[in-house]
This record gives sequence, C-alpha cells and structure tokens, in this order.
Amino acid sequence: MSTTPTSASSLSPAALHRLVLEGRAPRLLDVRMPGEFRAAHIPGSYNVPLDTLREHRAELLAHLDEDVVLVCRSGARAAQAEKALSEAGLPNLRVLEGGIVAWETADAPVNRGPERWDMERQVRLVAGSIVLATGLVGVFVPGAHLVGTAIGAGLTYAAVSNSCAMGVLLSKLPYNRGPRPDINTVIAELRSTS
Repeated sequence: MSTTPTSASSLSPAALHRLVLEGRAPRLLDVRMPGEFRAAHIPGSYNVPLDTLREHRAELLAHLDEDVVLVCRSGARAAQAEKALSEAGLPNLRVLEGGIVAWETADAPVNRGPERWDMERQVRLVAGSIVLATGLVGVFVPGAHLVGTAIGAGLTYAAVSNSCAMGVLLSKLPYNRGPRPDINTVIAELRSTS
C-alpha cells in the first residue's frame, strides 16, 4: 500500500485527533472568518482570522509556543498563516491537512453553531447568478453577456492563483464577518491556557 508523502509542516486529521485523545493537543489556531468558525470548529481551537493574525503576529508570538497547528477550511489560508508566523520567527508550525473539511470527514469532534453556507458555496451562487442573469439580459441588451465572460475570467484567475477576489469581497459582508475577535481577547484566551 502506498501513501502520498506529506510536507514536514503538515499534520493529518488522524494524527491530530490522536494527540487530542492522548491529552497532548497542540495549540490550534483557526484562521477562518468568525462566521465560519462559529458554524463549525475543532473543540479547544482559537479563532484568529488570517487578517488579524497578519496584523498582530508580533503580539501573538509571545503567547505561542512551538507546538501550533493552523486550521482553515481546506488548508490554503492556514498555509498563508504559516508563512506569516514563520517570517515573524515562530518555528515548527504545522497546517492541518485538508483543514476542517478533512477533520469532519474523519469523524473527529466538532463544535457546531448556526448553520451557514461556506464561502465556496457563496461564490458559486453569486458567480452563477451573475452569469445566468447577464446571459438572459444579453438576449435583449447586446454586450451584457460580457459581464458573465468577465466573471468566468475572474474565476479562472482565482483557480490559477489560488486566491479569490469575490470570496474576499463576500467575506466582508456582515453575514460572514460576525464580530471580529479583538486581539486583546485572543491574547487573554491564549494566556489562560498557557
């Protein structure tokens, strides 16, 4: 049986779950938006959205040890957080392979809050709606279909660059934002479990 190699800076959901069960859980920083975190998160994890982490990484360093696992939806934002914290001087960071999606697939425990659509689904809804609407309007208004073409180009760029401008814009809506964690509150929570 062959297994796919993983990077030295990643941790599988099974390995993390084993550490949690053994009482040796690392510090878990969930870098998703507060709305995403409230919908589902790993018990004992701290919500430090990626933009907050980047902005306050120097302040956070004093309250983090070398045993930190970064969590997001699928791993992309956690990898960005790993880079930001590594550049600030925190070594040996790990990213949860496959993020919260893989954690849930492994039937590991999750704290659930109010159900909400994840960002990927919201992007599909908005992009699809715009393409559909401009396609229909294009029957009566010449050139309206070009808006749909622009959306398609944006989605293609998002896939190639592993970034999504529409997702960033949607994340700013009140539905997705929720109350932004105050850095002093995050630090106080990190201190209380040191």
